[in-house]
Order: sequence, then C-alpha cells, then structure tokens
Amino acid sequence: MVKLTMVARVTDGLPLAEGLDDGRDVPDADFYKQQAKSLFKNLSMGQIDASRMSVETGPYIFHYIIEGRVCYLTMCDRSYPKKLAFQYLEDLKNEFERVNGSQIETAARPYAFIKFDTFIQRTKKLYQDTRTQRNITKLNDELYEVHQIMTRNVQDVLGVGEKLDQVSQMSSRLTSESRIYADKARDLNRQIHIM
Repeated sequence: MVKLTMVARVTDGLPLAEGLDDGRDVPDADFYKQQAKSLFKNLSMGQIDASRMSVETGPYIFHYIIEGRVCYLTMCDRSYPKKLAFQYLEDLKNEFERVNGSQIETAARPYAFIKFDTFIQRTKKLYQDTRTQRNITKLNDELYEVHQIMTRNVQDVLGVGEKLDQVSQMSSRLTSESRIYADKARDLNRQIHIM
C-alpha cells in the first residue's frame, strides 16, 4: 500500500509537491518524511547516482525514479509489489512533466506545485489495493510481456536449430555430389588417356 508520496527537484533537493494526506496511518510519519527529505538532499549532492532505486527503511521501502531534474518518491509497505510502485511513479512523472515541466527550474519556494496533490491522491487511490482488477491486469500484462520475450527467444533458438539442420543437410548433399563429380572426372580423364 502506498503510504507517502513526494516530488522534489534533484539539483537542490527542493520539495515541489507532496501527497497532503500521506502518512496519517503511518506511525512516526514525520520521521519518514524527514528520511525522504534527507534522501533528496543526498541526491542533490550527488551521493546517490542511481536513477531508479528501492531503499529499505523499517517496515517500509522507499522507491524512487529520477527523470531529468525531478525525483519522484513513494514509500510503500514491504509487501507492496515493486512493479506497481514504479508504475505509480511513472504515472506521476508523466502527469507532472506534462503539467509543470516548463516551470520546474523556476520554482523558488518549497511545495510550489501543491495543486499536484489532487492528481497524487487520485492516482494513489488507483494503486491502493494490489488486488483490484486494474492492478492485476497491469501485473499480468508485465508477465505476458516477459512470456512473449521468452517465447520469442525460444522461437529464435528453434529457428536457428532449423537453419543449422538445413546447413547440415546441404553440406551432406555437397559432399556426396562432390564425390560423384570426382568419380566422373576420373572416368573422363581415363577415357581421354585411352583415346
């Protein structure tokens, strides 16, 4: 379950948006918000350079993605599927860039895009329950894509095997035909000597 969501500028760690009701059901919510801000600060100082990462913290996990100049971070229960957490962040990223992309560098005060909370809350509701049909479909789509890749790989391997069989057959034919050619060449050579 998504517990906390924050968006910050990477260059200076300035928080740009946050889910306003986030953390109400989390004991020590302020402690985890401080950890998130410390994580943003470390990112701004270049101490962490991964563009996608999961960081364990007590009973929760911070997941974040960095795209361009912005870090999108969420804190979830350990049992929450990582794939859904990153999909949630991707949805936030796409909307945030679409709506606020041109104003990111000019933001001078913390939480300059507080209105983005509406989208955070709406999106968060979609991702709350991992058993909803929408989220199960997303996970199944991912499994299907992996299955398709595996099937494609097996098909490619089988295709290569068939091609190797064809090459082997052609090689065998070429060998037998070259023997026939050699025998005929010897016969012709003998006939020339006899004449």
